Amino acid sequence: MKQFILDSPDADGIVRLQGKDYHYLARVRRVRPGAVFTALLPDGKETELTVLSVSDGVLRAQCTAPHDPVSGNLSLPPIYLFQALPKGNKMDLIVRQAAESGLAEIIPFVSEFSTAKTALPGAGAGKFSRWERIIREARQQSGSAVQTSVRQPVSVDGVFASWEGIKAQQPGAIGLLFHHQPLEKTSLHGYLGSNAEVPVVALAIGPEGGFSSAEVERFIAAGFWPFTFTGAILRTETAALYATAAVQVLLAERDSWETK
Repeated sequence: MKQFILDSPDADGIVRLQGKDYHYLARVRRVRPGAVFTALLPDGKETELTVLSVSDGVLRAQCTAPHDPVSGNLSLPPIYLFQALPKGNKMDLIVRQAAESGLAEIIPFVSEFSTAKTALPGAGAGKFSRWERIIREARQQSGSAVQTSVRQPVSVDGVFASWEGIKAQQPGAIGLLFHHQPLEKTSLHGYLGSNAEVPVVALAIGPEGGFSSAEVERFIAAGFWPFTFTGAILRTETAALYATAAVQVLLAERDSWETK
């Protein structure tokens, strides 16, 4: 069954599902009172729902005591994605894939080469609301227990302010700048293996055309380590997913690494 992400239940542990959720359960799945299924609360905890009633476009259900999910990708360090805004609706795909992959937070920003000059804080509310809906749908489809969030687009200055905040809260945070020019000092394995513990990883992905030289210098000065994937130059929407997958695999297999 589809995984549901619920709003917080009321004081009595009752949730009320309406709209698309009601339609899917009552009309498609034909759930009836007494049925029991698992759902996620906003904080990523699991709860079992026992259906109490199905009528008048509302499904009422009782939550059991929330608990941590038995499986999932919560054991990996949180991964933040600083994504330069791409053209068209490519950001929708990036947001969906980031949520399916279990990233902690997506921070879109307007870089020098961004052609999509989505307004900075205060405008673009329609896109932001759509991204939040996409995250919810992606988590429900994928089963990710990570509470992925997305911010309103920021400027490049906003990126570095956010990065400083991350480092202040999580000393030892690693920032990786994915660039189309080979500037790296070591391998991705070497970057991620430089510390015994990796509390947080931040990925910086450029738009079509990549980062400008000035932006690269700022990222490196801020403590990001540059890295280039060998082979063909990737589209920005591909690079975000590719980088996420590479980092997650290396982090998941840290215990099996062998040093020579």
